[in-house]
Amino acid sequence: MVFKHMQRLSVLLFLSFSLYMVLYLTFYLPYKPSYLLSIDLFSISSSLVNMSLIFDSVSLGFSALVTFISACVFLFARNYMNLDPYYFRFVWILLSFVMSMNILILSGSFLTLMVGWDGLGVSSFALIIYYQSKESVVSGFLTLLINRLGDVVIMSLMFFMAMSGVMLLVNYSREYQYMMVLLLSVAGLTKSAQYPFSVWLPAAMAAPTPVSALVHSSTLVTAGVYIIIRVAISMQLPTEVMSMLLFCGAMTSLLGGLCAMVENDLKKIIALSTLSQLGVMMFSLGLGAHNLALLHLFAHAMFKALLFLVAGAILMLSFGVQDIRLLGAVTRMNPLLLVYMNVSAFCLMGLPFLSAFYSKHVILGLMWSSSANVTAVVMLLISSGLTGLYMVRLLKAMNWSNQVVPLASPILGWLFYLPMNLLLLGSVTSGLMFSCLDETLQTNLLTPPGNELIVNLSVLLGVLIGILIINRRSVPLLSSMFYLVPLWYHSPYVYSMLSVPMKHLDKGWLEPYCMSRVAHQSFLKVSSLYSWPTVNLGYLPYMLFLGGNVALAWVCLK
Repeated sequence: MVFKHMQRLSVLLFLSFSLYMVLYLTFYLPYKPSYLLSIDLFSISSSLVNMSLIFDSVSLGFSALVTFISACVFLFARNYMNLDPYYFRFVWILLSFVMSMNILILSGSFLTLMVGWDGLGVSSFALIIYYQSKESVVSGFLTLLINRLGDVVIMSLMFFMAMSGVMLLVNYSREYQYMMVLLLSVAGLTKSAQYPFSVWLPAAMAAPTPVSALVHSSTLVTAGVYIIIRVAISMQLPTEVMSMLLFCGAMTSLLGGLCAMVENDLKKIIALSTLSQLGVMMFSLGLGAHNLALLHLFAHAMFKALLFLVAGAILMLSFGVQDIRLLGAVTRMNPLLLVYMNVSAFCLMGLPFLSAFYSKHVILGLMWSSSANVTAVVMLLISSGLTGLYMVRLLKAMNWSNQVVPLASPILGWLFYLPMNLLLLGSVTSGLMFSCLDETLQTNLLTPPGNELIVNLSVLLGVLIGILIINRRSVPLLSSMFYLVPLWYHSPYVYSMLSVPMKHLDKGWLEPYCMSRVAHQSFLKVSSLYSWPTVNLGYLPYMLFLGGNVALAWVCLK
């Protein structure tokens, strides 16, 4: 009876997963049909506004994955949030997020996309600020700020769709196709925490751990990747857009690996590893291999959700301590957690015969035969080595270090381990299963032995360095994500400083007096900042940040 009442949503999600998988395996995968279900609402001039849903192998497969991971997370949350007095409110917010994600996955028109897109933004904000602490509120508003930028970009699609007279996402007008694909790609970069919008993902770890396992591993952060995959299925991406995806993907992957190398917070290390793998997916889209990006998305969702659930179990044992320097020998008391963590870490490193091996190594092999920039190739190779480095560093702290803080030893039932066992099975078999089911995947590439050796040596070198190094000091450059953190956290002050000049320009742009006043005040402000001896050296990191970005973008996009 307890299972009936408390796990009802998990059972319903498992039934939804079963329905999706039956349709996916028996009908959509063998024959690959595509159906567009459209309901016309009203028309404005020559534009027909409708709500449309797409049913094909990609949308059904991704919806099945989301419902499966959601069911596992709901099972885990019943034990993890057991003492929360507002547990059912938490469950309903989480369920609204799952529904919004499924609407976004199945969306075939602009209106349906906006319903799912805004639903994700509002529900994710409510989940991040769930604990109602100062850190949670600041992280939630930072996430909301960056996602609002993506909302503005994606809402600008409405003007081009109105001019073309088509509100569908699968049939773009040739006249406006370039701008519409570019805007969708930029919106996808913000939602998937790509560089330079990467700050919100580590900050969102202020949310409860079940939220991180669902929202920040397989759903919200992959929504942007999925939108670009959906566009790439229906048309060829422009060369400029693919170059942008290559640059952002390589930079994001490298940034996540470097920052995870010096991070000591358990959940933030996992979040930065998610950032690195999202960069690999974007890099694959930049190579034009959207099928491989989708395969890596499926495999990554499985083992990353498992890794977050293991982190939640560790937090339960350590009374909420998240610093890995204080979590020595935490897995010795529970050998099952040791198995779960090691398997998910090995999947993340892309070891042979595990899920990520069938996607990540194929992407790295395809990289050699593409026309990608040499700088982007080197950045991705370095990030692959860093993956082994920071994961071995994490395993050292969890498995081999001495015990520092007192640990609890609760008696955990079979229902607590059930979602981890299901995700463990998916983490081991999902890569091989999806690569065998989809015949369009190019998983057998003839890579030159020298290039294959370079890829394997980069991972092996990262593992060896992770075993040998002992790093207990923080590096400000890496802990601030190359000064991205202060740049985004201080952005509201920039907006408030610009509000008065923008008011003068907006209301009196034809008046010479107002124009001269704004120009004079701006000149005085700049001169006061850089006048000797009161020069403000606090702006120097931002100048270096902007200059380095321009130089790196010029090299990679040339």
